[in-house]
Amino acid sequence: MAKKDDKITLNPAEFAAAVLGGNAQHPDEENKLYIKRQLTLYLEATLLAQDFNRLEESQFDMAKAQQREEVLSKIIEHRYH
Repeated sequence: MAKKDDKITLNPAEFAAAVLGGNAQHPDEENKLYIKRQLTLYLEATLLAQDFNRLEESQFDMAKAQQREEVLSKIIEHRYH
């Protein structure tokens, strides 16, 4: 089970390749249209993984900042009370 401070990171290329693996060509679909659809899907999946990684990094940083604030508050509280 992942801990609160464990960060998840996606490899954009691997993620996009996995998405493409489940996107078969339709029987009546022209090759050119299929390739365009695959390229679009690959680019969108790559960008989505990159966005996820940035969001995860910012959430991780905010969690660390919050933990620092809590520790400082406890130190101050203990020292002055």
